[in-house]
Order: sequence, then C-alpha cells, then structure tokens
Amino acid sequence: MSELLYSEVENDLRASVRDLLSDRSPWTAVLARTETDQPYDLALWRTLATELGLAGLLVPEELGGAGASAREVAVVLEELGRAVAPVPFLGSAVLATSALLAAGDAELLPELAAGNRTATLGVTYTTAPNAVFPASVHVHNGRLTGRIGSVVDLDVAEFVVVPAVGAAGPELHVVEVSSARVTPVVPLDLTRRISHLELDGVSGRLLATGDAAEQALRSALTTGAGLLAAEQLGLAQWCLDSTVDYAKTRYQFGRQIGSFQAIKHRLADLWAATSSALATSRAAASALATGEDVGVSVAVAAAYCSDVAVLAAEEALQLHGGIGMTWEHPVHLYLGRAKSSQLALGSPERHRAALATLIDLPA
Repeated sequence: MSELLYSEVENDLRASVRDLLSDRSPWTAVLARTETDQPYDLALWRTLATELGLAGLLVPEELGGAGASAREVAVVLEELGRAVAPVPFLGSAVLATSALLAAGDAELLPELAAGNRTATLGVTYTTAPNAVFPASVHVHNGRLTGRIGSVVDLDVAEFVVVPAVGAAGPELHVVEVSSARVTPVVPLDLTRRISHLELDGVSGRLLATGDAAEQALRSALTTGAGLLAAEQLGLAQWCLDSTVDYAKTRYQFGRQIGSFQAIKHRLADLWAATSSALATSRAAASALATGEDVGVSVAVAAAYCSDVAVLAAEEALQLHGGIGMTWEHPVHLYLGRAKSSQLALGSPERHRAALATLIDLPA
C-alpha cells in the first residue's frame, strides 16, 4: 500500500511554495497579466527555478538537481494549480526533464536543473501516454522537417525535445526553438499557452533511437499525466475552499447562502469528490516515485482528477452567482485551466480505455 500522507519535508515544501505564490502571484496579478502580451511570469519562474530549486526536483544530485521524487513534484504542482500560476513548470520541469532523464541525457539536464534554460516536450498537448509514436516530423540527412501542433509552454522554451521518424524508425532530438517557427494559438487557458512548432530542415542533437526513443517518450507522457493530476487536485481544492468561504459570507433573504440545503448538498458532494481526487493523485505520485503499479495508478488519477477539476470549477462559477460570471472574478481562470487540462496528455476516456486494458476488463 502506498503512503498517501504528506511527509514533513513535503509539508515544508508546500508552505514555501504557497508563501511565495501568495506574495508574488495573487489571482489579481495573474488576471492582470492575462491582458498583457507577456502572459508568463518569467520573474516568478526564475525565483521558483533558482532560489527554491524547483526546476531540478526530478534531476539527480550528480547532475545538479535535488534528487527528489515525483511526490515532491506533485506537491509543487498542487500549489501551482491552486494559484493557476503562469509559469512553464509542466513543460520544462516535468515533461522535458522526464524525457531527458529517460533518454539518459546529461548535457541539457544540468542547465534545466539550475534554471538557466527552459525546455518543453514537442508533442501535441492532448497526446496520451499510450498513443503511437508521433510521425509528423521526419529526419533526412540529420535534418528535421515537419509540424507539431499545440505544444505546451513552447512560447517561453529555449529547447524542445522532438520525437521524429528517421530511416531506422523512432528518434528523439533536442532542437533549439530559435531555429524553428513558433505560431501561438488562441488559448482556452489564459495562464498556460500552446503554440504550433514548424521545423524546416532544422538540425538537432540526437538523444535516442528505436525502442529507447519510444520508451523515453512514453515515460515522459506517463509522468506528465500522473503529475498533472496533482495540479488538477490543487485547482479543485481552491475552487472548493473559495466557494465555501463565499457561501459563509454571502447573504440572501437574511441568511447565509451556505445555510440552504441545496447549497450544502452540492458543496458536500464536491468535498467528497475532491477528497477522492486527493487519494488518487497521491497514489499516482507515489507509484511514479517507487515505480510500482505506475500504469494503473496514473490512468486512474488522470481520468478522475481531470473530471473533478472541471466539476469544481463549474460549481464554483455557479455557486458564486452573478459575481462568478464576471471577468473581474478569478473563477474563469480556473475553469479555463480545468477544461484545458482535462484534454491534456490524454482525455479521461483515453485513460479509462487504457485502464480497462491494464486490468483486463472486457471491451
């Protein structure tokens, strides 16, 4: 049985991250930033990456990282989800780092761990861990050509890990983003952007080929899906907490709206769902940390937590009434993040189908 309770180290890490985000990234600042041409808070990212050392949590100590596990990364993502913080942690510290670790690369990882560089994984944001190896980029004479749509955090990445198909089959390459064409996409999530990546005879550094390339990509996507559940948990918890607080202070007909039975029941149902999401998310993080029962734990967490995040955001919006429908209230930021992440790294349906296969359920 996995240990689902938070350790003292994890609680201390949470406190440090929450204090920083409360001070540097309140929802008012996040909302204001979405209306500018710089939606990412790179100053906050540098603080998280360098001063707190969060960019290198997964990186071994011998490569300049913290040598932590997926459990600690999950705690950070919970707090980033609570704050809908506009930083490229998922793309750089999770997806790209996991791919480089699985491929055994030691050249770029120290730079990522130190926060000197930022990277992302060059796959469409909706790609599930069990998807076939992408074939939209081809390698000819060592040059990469092709197009990858909807890559997360590409706007602020300096390097991208690109899956490509060469003469001998699957390959993974590291490509400098400056040598490619990046086209931003109109976002659903205003706090996390996606862009199209176009490569036209671009050179890259080969990381892995054949089965090693496929396994490295699958490992990165599995890690990303399992840890994204932690971010969705943090988002759902904020929606629940803020709605409970609102229900205690908003009066209608001379009474707190939280005293009405219909409101009580909806909040109780949301609390139960969020509590279950906590258990599934922690189980996935522990599985990723130990390497035991990873496929099942990640599939359960990814399928369940993504739906709970959307439910929590929708309930928050509705139970906040008129103010929740306005642009001046932050709930729309959470709804946008929840709906976007519901499709990210595999939809709930894809993960349920994968789970059915893993536990031998009949089709």
